Amino acid sequence: MNQHPEFLLNQVNQPQDIKNFTLEQLKQLANEMRQLVLEKDAAIGGHVGPNLGIMETTLAFHYVFDSPKDKIVWDVSHLAYGHKMLTGRKNGFLDPEQYDEVSGYTSPDESEHDFYTIGHTSTSVSLAVGMTKARDLLNQKENIIALIGDGSLSGGMAFEALNNGATLNSNFIVIVNDNQMSIDENQGGIYQGLAKLRETNGTDPNNPFIAMGYDYKYVADGNNLADMIDAFKSIKDIDHPIVLHINTLKGKGYKLAEENKMAFHWRAAFNLETGELLNPQTQETYNDVILDQLDQKVAAGMPIVAITAAIPGSFNLKKFEAKHPTNYVDVGIAEQHSIAFATGLAKRGARPVVFQSSTFLQRAYDQLSHDMALNEQPVVLIVDGGINGGSRTHLGMFDIPYLTSIPNIEYLAPTNKEELQSMLDWALTQSDKPVVIRKPSGPVYSGAVTQNSYDEISYDIVQEGSKIALIGLGDFLDLAKKAAQQLEDCFGVKPTIINPKSATSLDAKLLNQIAKTHQVIATLENGSLSGGFGEKIAHFFATSNTKVLLFGAQKQFTDCSKDQLLSQNHLTAELIAKDISSYL
Repeated sequence: MNQHPEFLLNQVNQPQDIKNFTLEQLKQLANEMRQLVLEKDAAIGGHVGPNLGIMETTLAFHYVFDSPKDKIVWDVSHLAYGHKMLTGRKNGFLDPEQYDEVSGYTSPDESEHDFYTIGHTSTSVSLAVGMTKARDLLNQKENIIALIGDGSLSGGMAFEALNNGATLNSNFIVIVNDNQMSIDENQGGIYQGLAKLRETNGTDPNNPFIAMGYDYKYVADGNNLADMIDAFKSIKDIDHPIVLHINTLKGKGYKLAEENKMAFHWRAAFNLETGELLNPQTQETYNDVILDQLDQKVAAGMPIVAITAAIPGSFNLKKFEAKHPTNYVDVGIAEQHSIAFATGLAKRGARPVVFQSSTFLQRAYDQLSHDMALNEQPVVLIVDGGINGGSRTHLGMFDIPYLTSIPNIEYLAPTNKEELQSMLDWALTQSDKPVVIRKPSGPVYSGAVTQNSYDEISYDIVQEGSKIALIGLGDFLDLAKKAAQQLEDCFGVKPTIINPKSATSLDAKLLNQIAKTHQVIATLENGSLSGGFGEKIAHFFATSNTKVLLFGAQKQFTDCSKDQLLSQNHLTAELIAKDISSYL
């Protein structure tokens, strides 16, 4: 049901509908769109600050340019909520029952006004350079625009693209949305340069964009609709590359987001009046376990360096920074650099611990292989990954396949608090190889530890059984236990349950032993099956008659909820037990 039938937005079905609006009507639209962002994000969570700060730019763009003929690539596309409202998807914001029907990122499946599915950063300029080159080859005429902001200039790919884009001899527009923030504070020298440009109203002689070969224009108040309309009119149909540098306020219009930009970059469902989370985390988390241990190591004199690439909130790293500011580095949105930087630290004798999410770490594959693993440096990585619902741009289930494809890496998968502590302690004291630790998901469990050195991996038999052996990797050991109970209750078979501890190392002795005494071996992993842990077990038994069943996620991009994914992939205790029972 439309919550706001009185809104002017109801008159807008496509961008051309606003072209005859007055300036006052456009200002009213901006206010309405901000209110809708807040209402939707407060109800189901989403990106708050980025969208509140970009409304005037969005309206001015669609007022002046002619989308989809004129093409804009949003970077990061989490700030395209207003764009979606103006391009036929307003009901996904006006009607709470349709909130989930519009994704949080641009999507060509939703609209002809979206050209890419984008959820990662620093890609817009490269994509737009490619579109511009193709347009020129085809002798066509339209404006090609890349909008880059929220700290995306700290990503190296943005510089590569800007370097190439400057050589285009035709219409090419880069909008730099300078809101002085990434997810957290901006990091790196480029932002000192932007600050000088803001301070001098765009006249500082040390202009990095002009030095690259771009024309340049500055808008001091990017939240002034009239100024933005004038700026866009002045560069529309330009015949050479130009950077339009706009100064905007992240979180504009919502005081709490203006004052606490990091907390309201993306926020889970919250109380609109107070800003407080509706479901705050109050119990101990695995982040707490890791940070407490690092705190002790620093206090004991170990040269720990905690590193993040612009996502400190995902691991509560601001807590560590507050205690140990010289032992903490946020490299900005630069995953590749975070790994090579950590390799340099390790080579020189520091003990780097890199905190990465699975979906962002994949951006650094070459550095993981060529710099870190090839040189066998004892970097420690904490990875937040697993099967997750939501946008296909942020899937966390591919880290086991891509990390275990690289030599010299030990990928450990703890199942409880004490095991995590033991593995982290070993990783920080060994010096032979990089060690990756998959941070368990869910509530913190306590449990036994059967080894303190992981130079050689010994699988643990958690429960002795017969006929069926369930090998549950990491936090899927708990799922293995539940499936075992189902098999016992429903089919009268008590399975053996095994904790393998590692996604990379195989315990050949134990595997051969259970193959002699069990009919079926089933692996359970919180990730993609293709190239994953289960395939390694299946390969181990390839020349034998052992029946191996693999439970994990299919290799595909998905947009459904986590519960839907688990059900579709038969990753519930009931479905696993039923599937296995047919082989008894």
